[in-house]
Amino acid sequence: MSTSSRLVWPVRRAAAGDFPALAGLWRRSVEATHDFLLPGDVERIGAEVEDVYLPGVGEVWLAEAHRRPAGFLGCDGPHVQMLFVAPEFFGRGVGGALLRHARSRHGALHLEVNEQNARALRFYQRRGFEITGRSPLDNDGRPYPLLYLAWRA
Repeated sequence: MSTSSRLVWPVRRAAAGDFPALAGLWRRSVEATHDFLLPGDVERIGAEVEDVYLPGVGEVWLAEAHRRPAGFLGCDGPHVQMLFVAPEFFGRGVGGALLRHARSRHGALHLEVNEQNARALRFYQRRGFEITGRSPLDNDGRPYPLLYLAWRA
């Protein structure tokens, strides 16, 4: 698909009633991209997505296709806490649309990405993010190294 024919993804603020569907989208996305996670970790993290992570982030935005979530982004100001796309929409501009929306609201953005998630790292680098640091552990102390990235307006 050429850039000129790129699809336009409607983005709207998520409501608490969207969280069950977003938690399901999270699981499908993680199962398709996070093969480095141990199955027990997927279960533990997944159990908290709907009730802890989504309500705990400052704002959650979702991109829709046929009135169903195609992807979502959660951020606290310019800090992108999470960005997940349904596997059936990988490579179709959903993640880029969500990042453009966050940029339009906050300008410069920063985030963390799992070092083992090479696909996500390439996604962010193609959109102008640069690595600014590294941690050997994730934010919950698990042995999943994080790369810190920043995009400046």
